[in-house]
Amino acid sequence: MSSNTVCRDFKDLLVWKKSMRLTGEIYQLTDQLPKAELFGLTSQLRRAVVSIPSNIAEGYGRNSKQDYLHFLKVARGSLYELETQLWICIGLRYFSKDDAASSFSLLGEISRMLYSLILRVSANDTK
Repeated sequence: MSSNTVCRDFKDLLVWKKSMRLTGEIYQLTDQLPKAELFGLTSQLRRAVVSIPSNIAEGYGRNSKQDYLHFLKVARGSLYELETQLWICIGLRYFSKDDAASSFSLLGEISRMLYSLILRVSANDTK
C-alpha cells in the first residue's frame, strides 16, 4: 500500500496485520511457560500482545485524530511492555532468545511502523 492510498479499514493497515501475526507467535511461545505462570506471565504476555492490534483498531474507529493518536501510543506502550516481559521470560530461562527471535524481529518492525504512523497521523488530517 502506498502512502497516497487511503486506508478504508484498519484491517488494511500492515502494522495491524503484523500485530496479529505477533499475537499468534506470543500465544505459541506462552504455551511453553510453566503452568505456575498461567495467571502470571502467561496472562500478562497475552494481554499485552492482544492490546497492540486491539488499540490500533479502536483508535482507527474513533472520530478524532487526537483519539487515534492516543490509541496508537497505547499500542506502542503495550509493545514495550511485551518486549520487557519477553526479556523477563528469557532471564528466568523459560525460553531462549533464539526461541523468541521471530517475535523480537516483529516487535522491532511494529515499533518502527507505529512510530511512523504516529508521525504521519500527527502531520495529516487523514488516516
